[in-house]
Amino acid sequence: MERRLFVLAACAFIVAAVLGSAWVTGQFTTPAVDRTEGYVSELAAGDQPWTRLFRVSDVLSGLACLAGVALVPRVAREWPGWLALAAFGLLTLVAGLFPLDCAALSDPLCGRREASFAHVAHGLARVLGTVAVLAAMMLLSARWASRASWLLTWLTLAATLVTALAQAAGHGVGLAHRAQLTMIAVWLVYVALRLLVADDPEEAGPRIAPGRMGGVGGARVRTDDAPAWSGTRSGTDSVAGCGRAHVVVQGAGPAVLITAGLAGAWFHWDAVAARLAGGHRVIRFDRPGLGLSPCAPVPPTLYGEVARLAALSPPHPQRVTLIADGVACWHAEAFARLHPLCLARLVLVEPACAGERRPLPFAGTAGRWLPAVGRTWGATALARLTGPPAHRLLTGTADPSGVYGTGRVLAAAAGEWLARRGMAADLRRLRAETPFPDVPVTVISSDDPDGCAGHLAGELAAEHVRLPLAGRHLRLRAPQAVADAAT
Repeated sequence: MERRLFVLAACAFIVAAVLGSAWVTGQFTTPAVDRTEGYVSELAAGDQPWTRLFRVSDVLSGLACLAGVALVPRVAREWPGWLALAAFGLLTLVAGLFPLDCAALSDPLCGRREASFAHVAHGLARVLGTVAVLAAMMLLSARWASRASWLLTWLTLAATLVTALAQAAGHGVGLAHRAQLTMIAVWLVYVALRLLVADDPEEAGPRIAPGRMGGVGGARVRTDDAPAWSGTRSGTDSVAGCGRAHVVVQGAGPAVLITAGLAGAWFHWDAVAARLAGGHRVIRFDRPGLGLSPCAPVPPTLYGEVARLAALSPPHPQRVTLIADGVACWHAEAFARLHPLCLARLVLVEPACAGERRPLPFAGTAGRWLPAVGRTWGATALARLTGPPAHRLLTGTADPSGVYGTGRVLAAAAGEWLARRGMAADLRRLRAETPFPDVPVTVISSDDPDGCAGHLAGELAAEHVRLPLAGRHLRLRAPQAVADAAT
């Protein structure tokens, strides 16, 4: 899928170059604009006959450039260059939305009129856009160490300087400006060709905020990308059939396995784990793409999550107490039905309803694309802007490790949401085919307006603990109640 993203990004840059070069043939349709002395931007001036055509070309060129940057898979230390190129695309779009009032150099009467806001905005956008694209060319050329890219960069810079000198001299501005735009278009095509022949980038290891080591107290952290983040022991946990996962192990004694809800991370359970670690071996983990776990190449499924829980459980004859939250309660219930001899106790915190709605027809296809999309600059930018505030809004707490500011986590959360209906359908079939074992079950809920928690407690012959004053996110607001239910 990542190779296809490279192709899509390359196509977007080629489209941006072609649309940005509409003036090559279009200049012959507007003889009022002097091809030697007039700016190319004058073709889109408000008083010219083909203004809409050239303005639409500029807007679409800017959008194509933005789309190309958004689709490029993220590579470490290249972000300043791609950010500058995105700024160029945005400023090109702005220049198309706000045209010149008239042909500034070709029309002698243009300078006598009072300039409108659109006229001033267009000029400012063009100047800043030129600065942005030159910055992008220099920054990316430095990272790529490419002679071809540097050659185009210096030619573009030279054409820009000649344009400025020609404007000061009052002669030849049109020729110099057209040379500058030609070099920019050729460089965009070069970027596209470079993407088409580029190797797939290695996924960057998860980053963690200073002072946060992936666990608390005597926790052992196991992760595939961070050999030195644990204070006691580190390594790789390869979950059978499910790939490698970030796992935090804390304490000693009977095993307690905690699985977080939709888009949850290990640190959401710090308070619960701290209360249990005194007499239990508490195991927490991040599902693929979430927390500090790498992405998986396939969408999540109910049976895949059951296999993950089975791989993280202690070997027979030991049994595990399983604590699950939200949608993960489906995984836990399926685990209990498929592996009854592995389970000592089940604690379901705010279980989600397995409704009767049919799976989304596009969920599988979208789920296969999401891991690759999560590694793009577009997903990274969206996650940086929306992830931390959304996490604080939904949970009422900060993101101490910065994981919700990554495109990987954003894509994984979207993948889990898309997979919900398919998992619910699988769980309904499993309920009809496989009996629930005779194990102690506790269902904990706060508000239960739809009666889902109460109904599930009745179906599983479970103890139903209601905490009406605790609000949502009981793992954060009532950790002692959750810990008590597991002992």
